[in-house]
Amino acid sequence: MSGFAEIRRGGIEMTNQTSDVSQRQAAIVAGVAILIMAVAAVVATDLALGRLVVPGDAAATFHNIQASEMLFRTGIFSWLIILVCDVLAAWGLYVFFKPVNKSLSLLTAWLRLVYAAILGTALAHLIRALLLVRGDAALADMGVKRLQAHVLLSVQAFDGTWSLGLVVFGLHILMLGYLAFKSGYTPKIFGVLLMIAFLGYVLIHSAHVLVPGYENSIKIIEWILLIPMVVGEVGLAVWLLIKGGKSRPRAQ
Repeated sequence: MSGFAEIRRGGIEMTNQTSDVSQRQAAIVAGVAILIMAVAAVVATDLALGRLVVPGDAAATFHNIQASEMLFRTGIFSWLIILVCDVLAAWGLYVFFKPVNKSLSLLTAWLRLVYAAILGTALAHLIRALLLVRGDAALADMGVKRLQAHVLLSVQAFDGTWSLGLVVFGLHILMLGYLAFKSGYTPKIFGVLLMIAFLGYVLIHSAHVLVPGYENSIKIIEWILLIPMVVGEVGLAVWLLIKGGKSRPRAQ
């Protein structure tokens, strides 16, 4: 009997070790994916599209993209990297927070995947803008001003679709914050910051779609809520890389 008990004890320990390793690996995947997204987002929004798109000026936007086509392509590729990393982060965060509440963790992952699907749809508008700027014989009869207007409309369609996606992402962040707060093995401050960040995502990006024309007011709200949005997500990513999954989660 003692031999059987020893074998059983060894099996349980091996299962626990496998579970720990799996959760640690998930933490690393999620942490790396989120940090890569943070860098790619700066490239995509500030260094690429932010420098090329002139709001309300179709001609300037068209010529900027035409003159810096490689930079525009870099922006599109950066968004593609973000999309892939979102899928990886959804999986990693699901595995990491599954011990807290499996069903809620799964819903949280699905919300991020839905956001990724919306982002993929939005990306199609940027690809269309690129094709219009490059032009071909089929566009010869469109006319320069009409062509320029279509390019700006495609970029605006990307912004509008992405903003809708970020409302869904905000719901993901709310669920993620709740899981982090309730986990008992993640610092509660990240849960609080993420739940505050939810307000930022929903208020800012709902306003972009529902109340256009109040850009200045929206910018003020955005700057106020920027700290919990950035610190909550990036801080959690760094913590996941350094400490996530190293200690076994307590049963809830």
